[in-house]
Amino acid sequence: MVALMDGPAPSLRDQVAAQLRHALIAGDFSPGEVLSAPTLAVEFGVSATPVREAMLDLAAEGHVSPIRYKGCRVTEVSEETRRQVLQLRALIEIPLMVEVAGRGISAELARGSADLAEQSIDAAAEADLVRFIELDMELHLGLLAAAGNPIAVRQVRSLLAMTRLTGLKELEAKNQLMDTAREHHQIVQAAQSRDAELMGQVMTQHLGHVTGVWAGQQEPEANQR
Repeated sequence: MVALMDGPAPSLRDQVAAQLRHALIAGDFSPGEVLSAPTLAVEFGVSATPVREAMLDLAAEGHVSPIRYKGCRVTEVSEETRRQVLQLRALIEIPLMVEVAGRGISAELARGSADLAEQSIDAAAEADLVRFIELDMELHLGLLAAAGNPIAVRQVRSLLAMTRLTGLKELEAKNQLMDTAREHHQIVQAAQSRDAELMGQVMTQHLGHVTGVWAGQQEPEANQR
C-alpha cells in the first residue's frame, strides 16, 4: 500500500480516496475483495473516519459497494457494463468532438492539449497507469468542454470513473496503451486543423481500442461498424 502524501492537501478524506484509487489501479485489491475501514486506517496511519468517508466517495463512483457492518466490496465491472459504458461514450463524445473540430479550438487549448498528449505518451512508456489516467481524463474532458455542453462533460466524467480503474490496465497488459496514447496527438491535431472527418475517425478508433481489448478481439469493435 502506498503511504499518504506529505504536504498540504485539500482534505485527509481526499488523500485517502486518491490512494485507494491508486491501489485499485495497481491491482493491490482484487474484484470482490472486502475492504475494512479499521484495517486500512492502520495501514494509512489515520483514524477510520476519513477512510470510511473515502469509501463513500469510491462507492458513489461505482468502484466499491458498501457492506453493512463490514466495509466495502471491490466492484467487478462486467464485460456487458463496460460495453454499455463505451456505447454511451461513443454516443456522447464522438458527435460533440466532431463539432469541436468543426469549430476549431483556441491556441491556448491546443498547446495545453498537445502537452497533455505528449505527457500521456511518456506515462504509457513508463507503464504509469495512475498518471496516464489523470492525463487521459484531463485531455478528453478539456477538449469536450470546448463543445459548450457542461452536462455532457459531467456525464462523460462519470462514465470514465466507472471503468478507468480496470480498462487501461488491460490495455497496458496487451501492449496497446502506447497506441491509445499516440491517438491523443491525432485527436489534438484534428481539433487544431478543424478536420471534423478525421476527428470522427480517430475518436471511433480511440474508443474502439478499449472495446476490443475488453472483448478479447484483435480488431477494435468500433472499427467494424
